[in-house]
Amino acid sequence: MPISSKIAAFLSLIRFNKPIGTLLLLWPTMGALWIAAKGVPDYSLLAIFIAGTFLMRSAGCIVNDMADRNLDGAVARTVDRPLVTGAISLGEAVIFAALLCLLAFGLVLLTNTLTVFLSLVAVLLTSVYPFMKRHTNLPQIVLGAAFSWGIPMAFAAQMGYLPAEMWLLYFGNLLWTIVYDTEYAMVDRADDLKVGIRSTAILFGDADRMIIGCLQGMCLLAFFLAGQRFGLGTSYTLALVVVIALFGYQQYLIRQRQPAACFKAFKHNNWVGIAVFIGIVLNYPLTPGS
Repeated sequence: MPISSKIAAFLSLIRFNKPIGTLLLLWPTMGALWIAAKGVPDYSLLAIFIAGTFLMRSAGCIVNDMADRNLDGAVARTVDRPLVTGAISLGEAVIFAALLCLLAFGLVLLTNTLTVFLSLVAVLLTSVYPFMKRHTNLPQIVLGAAFSWGIPMAFAAQMGYLPAEMWLLYFGNLLWTIVYDTEYAMVDRADDLKVGIRSTAILFGDADRMIIGCLQGMCLLAFFLAGQRFGLGTSYTLALVVVIALFGYQQYLIRQRQPAACFKAFKHNNWVGIAVFIGIVLNYPLTPGS
């Protein structure tokens, strides 16, 4: 295989051309850093967490594809993945994932002991999630735990400890992750039923929209309570109002459960992350150390 084709296959393996997963990880992590620093965080920590988010999301994609390599060929959306087509071998994928994890761990070593310990939990959650789809109808909870883990890591790196109110942010983000990954799972529901992949989209069945709505409401409540505890002001409250409208639009998109519309609703959550992040940032000085 030409080197250019091999590079393209590796980039496809880590979803380089599909940054939505990285962004959904990045916005809550950046928001947590801003709250922990009460303004612009240390530039070194910003660089560490931005790079680390990209590396760990990329490694997570590889682990997911390794776990699903015998199933993805039966799902229309994933039939062209490199491990399915043979563009990347299993051994190459293992080495690449290990390399990405080592690079991410090297970045974490530049922080503190608590953050290093929390990073080990992140690796465990990332590794376990792909296999939950075989054993439980609630794999999205495990994904939510993994996708939210940047929040305690950010507080640990910036503050050196985990304030109790931080867990409100974590819980709200976990609920939000279940929301958008359920919308994502709705895209593949028919194929997943055929191959035996489990998901909340399958578990919720015809009640999916109602349950997603309840989860959206609980997410907003958790975010609101976190904002109260952290003393976030008007800009944050207005951001949550924007999120209400964004969630309403997602409900509109998934109303007929059409795969393309459900996928659009999933990707639309990037705007939710942006809105909350902006609402947080505007509460603080825009220069470091102010």
